[in-house]
This record gives sequence, structure tokens and C-alpha cells, in this order.
Amino acid sequence: MTPSESADIDPTDIDAIRALFALDPAISHLNHGSFGAVPHAVERAAAAWRARADANPNRFFRDDIGPALASARTLAAARLGGRTDDWAFVENATQGINAVVASLDLQPGDVVATTSQAYGAVLKCLRHHTARTGATLVVVPLPMPAEGPEAIAAAWARAMTRPVRLAVLDQIVSQTALILPLGQMIPAARAAGALVLVDGAHGPGQVTLDVPRIGADWYVGNAHKWLFAARGTALLWAAPDRQEGLHPTAISHGLGQGYGAEFAWTGTRDFSAWAALDAAIAFHDRLGGSKLIARNQAKAAGAAARLTAAWREVAAAPASMSAAMATIRLPPALQGGPETAEALRRHLSAIHRIEVPLWAEGGRLWLRVSAQAYNRDDEYDALGEAVLAIVAKGGI
Repeated sequence: MTPSESADIDPTDIDAIRALFALDPAISHLNHGSFGAVPHAVERAAAAWRARADANPNRFFRDDIGPALASARTLAAARLGGRTDDWAFVENATQGINAVVASLDLQPGDVVATTSQAYGAVLKCLRHHTARTGATLVVVPLPMPAEGPEAIAAAWARAMTRPVRLAVLDQIVSQTALILPLGQMIPAARAAGALVLVDGAHGPGQVTLDVPRIGADWYVGNAHKWLFAARGTALLWAAPDRQEGLHPTAISHGLGQGYGAEFAWTGTRDFSAWAALDAAIAFHDRLGGSKLIARNQAKAAGAAARLTAAWREVAAAPASMSAAMATIRLPPALQGGPETAEALRRHLSAIHRIEVPLWAEGGRLWLRVSAQAYNRDDEYDALGEAVLAIVAKGGI
């Protein structure tokens, strides 16, 4: 990294920050939460690792990549908590969750519990494995919108009245941007006898983390969203007493050599994104680290306040239960199901050059905004005006 790449960036210089990414400047990118944005510095670091692999594949795969990944796992532990040996790389949070659930040897009569706000791919994973094994899946309805953590925790506790084998809980819900009160929900799951798997897909880089203190058995989080890693970089944490019997989704030469060895090698792949984790962490720090996290949270709260006022609507969660994302209900003139939500997303993208995800719940449409260092406050105002213009026209 050159001196200019290591210097801190003025957080108010949005043009300079945007220049650090390949993002199209003609578009309002208000959806960092879905796919992240890879900085040029991280792309260059990953490219350097790919070039190293191509220069001498035998030496790279036999001698070089193992120590490089061990070093990257040490960096992950320093940033996210725990020991190096408790962390393993996976390609995304969904893959890590599949690895944990598939390794559990579920039996008929076992209960797997999650919430109605679980990520769609995770729900499909749980449905598949419970149906395959004869276990029972319990999906606990959560109040929507959320008024406070007590109502969420109470709804979950009411469902923890029977033995539960596994509880799968989001740290930050993808659609609603709600931070679940894990400090209350995990003890309730433990009281029902459950092992606990936390889906922290949106955690690393969006909130400050000390993963072992969460109190789960397993935690999986994406680094390619809020921590600026190259895509395909996620991290699985397993408590020391939960590593035996935990296998990656692809069984390979590491079988029988322990948790770390199994996940480190599932076959020949492009390891460049994982090896470049140091560049991603350095970039996050360059933008402020913990200060960036606080600024993004404040920016998202401000965006939610602007949009709820403009549309005279409500947010899915109060600012105290959200971080760098916010989900707001659209005006009642814009109603419909998933097809309507997708059509409106495409319209905002094509006509207004605004990228945001939308979804439907009970016939009403909801829209989620993200707040990242490259976003301006006036982008949220433009979104608010675009939606009101669509309402004024009677729809798209």
C-alpha cells in the first residue's frame, strides 16, 4: 500500500471517497447491504494474489496459500474476537450456515427454530434439512414493525416452551435491518436446550464485534459487505467445543485433520479474496474503523427520519434497533406483492438511477436503504421525491 493509500480520508469529501471505488457516479448506490462495494485497493491486492498463483501454481497451492490464510484468520480474530483456530473461511454466510446445519445429524423429533424474519436462503436451507431428516422447523413470528427489543424477545420466549435442538438467529435482519436482541433471545433458546447459530451476514464492519461474547455456538458473517473484502469472503466462527464433527459443504483432503484444516482446503479454488482480507481491514480502518461505523449508523438514522417524514410512514425498526441500514414502508398508494415490489425496484433503477431493494409484506411494500461512506444525504432526499412522484402519477 502506497502512502497515499494508507492516509486517512476526510469523511466529508464524498467525491474523494467515491473515487476509491469503481461505482458508476451517475447512480445512487443506496444498497450497499446486499452486495457491498469492493474498493480499488482491495481489488489490486486480490489481483496481486492471483498473479502470484498464476506465476507458480505448484508452489502457491502447496506452500504459500496455507500460511497466507492462517495470517488472514489471525487478522479476522483480532478484528472480530476469539482465537485464530476458531475461525475458518467460507464463501458466504449461507454456505457457512449450510455447513453447520448439515453437520448436526438432525433426527426425527428434533426441533429447529428460527424467526419469521430469517433470510430467505437460510429458511430454504432449514426447510431442506428438516424435511430430509424428519426434524421439525418452527418459524416464530416477530412483530412488524418492531416497537422495541422487549416485544421481539417476548415473542421469541413464548415459543421456547418445548425442547429445541437448534436455534438460528439473525444478528441484523436483512430485509427489515432490525438488530435482534440476542442478549435476551439466546438465553431463552438455551433454556429450551438449544444450540445457537447466529447469522451475522451483516455484522462484520457494520457493527463492532466481539463474537465469543455473543454467547452462540457458531457465528457466520460476511466480510464482503460492510468490511470491504472482495466478494466471496465470509468467516465462520465455532466455539472450541463445537468444532469436532463440523464439516464444510465440500468434503475433501482435510477430512480427519481437524476443523481448521478441513475448511482451509475444500479443493482448488481462487483464494485471492481471502488472502486479501488484510487490505480490506486496512481500508475499513482508513475510512475510520469504529468512527465509520458510528457515522454510517447516524447517516442511516437520518435517512430513515427523512423518508418517514416525506412519506408519512413508519420504519420497520426504531433507530436504536438499527445500524447502517433502515427499512421504511412505502405510502399506501403503492401496494402489492412481490411482483409489484420487483417492478418498482426496476423502475427506480432504470428511470431514477437509484438502487434500492424492495419487498412485500401483507400487501404493503417496504424499501431498505443503506448508508455507506460514499453516500450523500441528498441521495435519500432524491429517493423520497422519486417515490412521491410515482405516487402522484398513480404508480409506475
